[in-house]
Amino acid sequence: MSYVGPNPDPFDPFDPFDSRQPRRSPLRRPLTVALAVLVPGALLGWLAYEALGGTGGDGPDRSAAAGASSSTLRSPTDGTNGTNGSDGANGDGKQNTGIGAGATPSPSSASGSLGSLEGKVVVIDPGHNPTNFQHTADIDRKVDIGTNWKECDTTGTSTNSGYSEAKFTLDVAHRLRTLLQQQGATVKLTQDGDRPYGPCVDERARIGNAAHADAVVSIHADGSAAGNRGFHVILPGAVHEGAADTRPIVAPSRSLGKLIADDFARSTDSSPSNYLGDGTGLVTREDLGGLNLSTVPKVFIECGNMRDTKDAALLTSSAWRQEAAQGISEGIVSFLRG
Repeated sequence: MSYVGPNPDPFDPFDPFDSRQPRRSPLRRPLTVALAVLVPGALLGWLAYEALGGTGGDGPDRSAAAGASSSTLRSPTDGTNGTNGSDGANGDGKQNTGIGAGATPSPSSASGSLGSLEGKVVVIDPGHNPTNFQHTADIDRKVDIGTNWKECDTTGTSTNSGYSEAKFTLDVAHRLRTLLQQQGATVKLTQDGDRPYGPCVDERARIGNAAHADAVVSIHADGSAAGNRGFHVILPGAVHEGAADTRPIVAPSRSLGKLIADDFARSTDSSPSNYLGDGTGLVTREDLGGLNLSTVPKVFIECGNMRDTKDAALLTSSAWRQEAAQGISEGIVSFLRG
């Protein structure tokens, strides 16, 4: 059923019930057919372009950009910026954000770990040798130390219970080597219990010199009277005699020794010697061949007195020896970083 409005006006253009039929344009049908053909074709062409990634002409290479993005966000695995976990967090707990194209890398990502000692050489000189006592004729022979002639080496001291200084110095040297290597330093030992005796004091100096060491530390423990306690660091005096000329190394050696003394005291909670150094923990000597013949910054450290029962209890403690190595290491690292 159709509905025709009441009395429509055939000439009123706004009459909603106008029953007049509009006039058709003669072009309407051809245009409709053309549009029906062109629109689907254009749509199919656009879909094909998107499917191929839009790589033609002046447009961006989407696939290349996607590859670059995933590459720059990949966590490094070579350890140069610290160990990165699978969650993208750096070793300091900060989240990786990646470095996009054109971004400026941070100093730590561009040059490795901050404060690395890569390129620095440290020579550790463990005093004496565990088997020196079996070669007394060899170690008693005299060598030229510049100011005079002195024994090649000695057996060292020991605690009342028989724990030798030579064993102590090697143990601390091994711990110290590990700590310094973890900082990136190249570390060499003058001896590692791998020779029958020595080396002699003049050879110990030559080892550090030949290595062009940035720092040399000779590790010892004293054999003073009971009641004498504490550590002291021995610095080279200004010697210019015979084969010895320490003048160029006096100042840097003092800086090295002062830093080691400070950090050793803090790490071990030990006090400076109560019998040498006037409470400073620093002593200057001109009669030690290992110092006189050195051409690179070098100090000795006497970590405590093995003949005092209280100091001996520390020196024979594995935990305390680790603290001693830590303190010496921190002093060396501070010196090398300037």
